[in-house]
Amino acid sequence: MDVQKGLTTLLVMTIVAALAPFICALLAKIRLPQVVVFIVGGVIIGPQVLGWGDPDTITLLANVGLGFLFLLAGYELDLELFREHVGRRAIVAWLVAAGLAVAVTGVLSALGFVRAFVPIAIGLTTTAFGALLPILRDNDMLDGAFGRYILPAGAVGEFLPIVAIAIFLSAKGQFLGLVTLLLMFAVAGLLAVLPRWTTRPGFVKISREGENATSQTTLRLTVALLFALLVVADKFGLDIVLGAFLAGIILRRWAPGDVHSLESKLDAIGYGFFIPVFFITSGMSLDIKSIAEAPQRLLVFFVLLIAVRGLPAMFLYRHDLVVRQRVQMMLLTATALPLLVALAEIGLSTGNMLPENAAALVGAGVLSVILLPGIAVALNRKVASVPLPESVVVGE
Repeated sequence: MDVQKGLTTLLVMTIVAALAPFICALLAKIRLPQVVVFIVGGVIIGPQVLGWGDPDTITLLANVGLGFLFLLAGYELDLELFREHVGRRAIVAWLVAAGLAVAVTGVLSALGFVRAFVPIAIGLTTTAFGALLPILRDNDMLDGAFGRYILPAGAVGEFLPIVAIAIFLSAKGQFLGLVTLLLMFAVAGLLAVLPRWTTRPGFVKISREGENATSQTTLRLTVALLFALLVVADKFGLDIVLGAFLAGIILRRWAPGDVHSLESKLDAIGYGFFIPVFFITSGMSLDIKSIAEAPQRLLVFFVLLIAVRGLPAMFLYRHDLVVRQRVQMMLLTATALPLLVALAEIGLSTGNMLPENAAALVGAGVLSVILLPGIAVALNRKVASVPLPESVVVGE
């Protein structure tokens, strides 16, 4: 019976995913991101509206989709950027947001509005970098100076909250959480030396001969790397998104053979199936009833995402980007969802987070994905003709 439910759920989900490009084309004037169609479609087919799909039957596939989302985010990130001004600026912006998040959450806790201090404080510092990537890529916003600023800003907003979750919300306690995090980094470091093996003639020969044949060697190696780090992260009691993000960073270093061919295959398998499954599942799992009973909580968290995570960009990038670009940076860095889902689950499992706050936090993330990137993309058409200040020269 569960198999039948799972197949039915997958059927309606694939229909939503297949229709998304056509819906976006029909609404081309408002530049609707496909992610929005996925989430809204998930809500419609989910158990709280039409009831055509059951998210519990495809949990594993949704987690794999989340893994691919973070794999591609890690792969897109060039660590060399953090040696430059753009990387340092991104770290400072996140630290400012973290300080604001602690202060704001402290006030909300004192007022009795929130009970789970740490998960909500971390949630207010997140950026849905993986979710933003296809939107930014489709609208040519990763090229040029702005792309060099948004890439590290988004990556920091995704990676550092993951580290905070591993340390402060570990089921083993903070000390053991830190130890397991260091062990995870050690495992990733060992895997990062694999480029030495990929240059050996025998390995290169087998990889290149099979990468576009039925053996699909490079793709299989990549998927094996992803699942290896997902399993290690899970065994260490860490969130699987950390393993996926590290897998992407490692893959960028040692991907063998035709890299461009591998990238197109990862896009096909990730964006073609697994990533839409994750977003549609997020929509199906959204607790509409709890949000409807206390809509003010969703609005509070939505405003706080913009004020805490996004607003500092308006001041910190004032010498680097023109005003419209800073507004774009504010909107994009305030976009959050995947980690909010994880934080809500952690808060509910420990009993520290109020159910209505968990639903509102995830709902605020969904709303941010629906609204903020679309506004940033609309502004991009105007920014394209604006000359950039000299301070954004590459390598400064």
